[in-house]
Amino acid sequence: MNHHFLENNMTDIAIKVENLSKLYKIGARQQGYKTLRESVMGILTAPMQRFKKIPQSAIRNPQSESIWALKDVSFEVKQGEVVGIIGGNGAGKTTLLKILSRITEPTEGRAEIYGRVGSLLEVGTGFHPELTGRENIYLNGAILGMRKAEIEHKFHEIVAFSEIEKFIDTPVKRYSSGMYVRLAFAVAAHLEPEVLVVDEVLAVGDAAFQKKCLGKMGDVAKEGRTVLFVSHNMGAIIALCPRCLLMNNGRLEMAGAVREVTARYQAKSFATAADRSDLRTAERRGTGKAVFSSINIKPVTQYGEPIPVAYTGCNLSIEIEIDCHVDIADSNVAIVVYDLNGYRLIDVNTAQKGTFVSLKAGQHVMVVFVLREVLLLPGTYLVSVWLGRGGIEHTDFIEYATSFSMAADAEGTKHVEVFPGPYLCRFDSSVTYQEGPGE
Repeated sequence: MNHHFLENNMTDIAIKVENLSKLYKIGARQQGYKTLRESVMGILTAPMQRFKKIPQSAIRNPQSESIWALKDVSFEVKQGEVVGIIGGNGAGKTTLLKILSRITEPTEGRAEIYGRVGSLLEVGTGFHPELTGRENIYLNGAILGMRKAEIEHKFHEIVAFSEIEKFIDTPVKRYSSGMYVRLAFAVAAHLEPEVLVVDEVLAVGDAAFQKKCLGKMGDVAKEGRTVLFVSHNMGAIIALCPRCLLMNNGRLEMAGAVREVTARYQAKSFATAADRSDLRTAERRGTGKAVFSSINIKPVTQYGEPIPVAYTGCNLSIEIEIDCHVDIADSNVAIVVYDLNGYRLIDVNTAQKGTFVSLKAGQHVMVVFVLREVLLLPGTYLVSVWLGRGGIEHTDFIEYATSFSMAADAEGTKHVEVFPGPYLCRFDSSVTYQEGPGE
């Protein structure tokens, strides 16, 4: 079946997807559908391409296998809606966004998008590496059909938001991943497409810039434009998106109110992560140059002595083992603790203490975090682990690698069920009674 991208819309529907499927042949070269951007880039680079010899194996592989990255996906998004898309690795989220962004074509089914689409997918798409940041801004605006005067009106806002003024006339091939994402998001959000599509690339930026991007997406939504947002951060999804889609193995498993959909995903994540210590077969993202092999969480006293049960206010020792395949200098190891609603509660990393991990090929490394007086209330919590080098490289990331539970302590959590927040604050209180009217 065909797929269509339309400019005019007589209804309130912004995106309509019917029975969308995408088949990939593993080992075979994908002859993709060319977007306007790719066609322009092809013209620019064509003189160089004719000198490249393409191996025969890259064109045809008789032993290639097929996999359905998407299968029979159908949904509608109304104009002005902000919709989150969640799911594990390989669920089909990015493939869906690539089809909606006209980067690839579906094998079967139909997608209708009304209006211009601004997309921010994985690092490396959207910009021509040989052009400067300034030139790429104007190129993207022209592709969206904007006049030069319109682009110039937005230019300074884009540069200011991206915070890379000093490098705006530098070819983007010299940008770090973080710089690239800053500019790419600024371009996608400020050139005013009717539909904004954002993938998990925000993970490359620092925490302050991520917060800035989430605020900008909120502003875009208030202006009545449509937003599709893929993220593993359930807190961000809940804060930004009233509605959510859950993808699983290429199919749409659930669509509905954001808290109901995220609750199902979190329950599945907890079932996978429950008390897991061996990480060698866990789903992961990253370069694979070094990988997490195990994680163990142990409650300990203030003197490091083990205790049988983790309780509110105790110390937690988190031991993480890493297997290294190549030499990597100045790496950072981070752990993040979430509640079962996906809210980030604790975020610590070795760099915060001025410690960077230098890894050597063949090494087996142990990293230990000791969280002191952990005031999490009784309940179950999920832990993600990350290894990388700032915005330069994501070496290994395992979302919800394991879980742990906290029990009540002797006194401090006696009445917290009245106000069931995630975190306990140690405090003192007093009450003063006075007879008669006050003076």
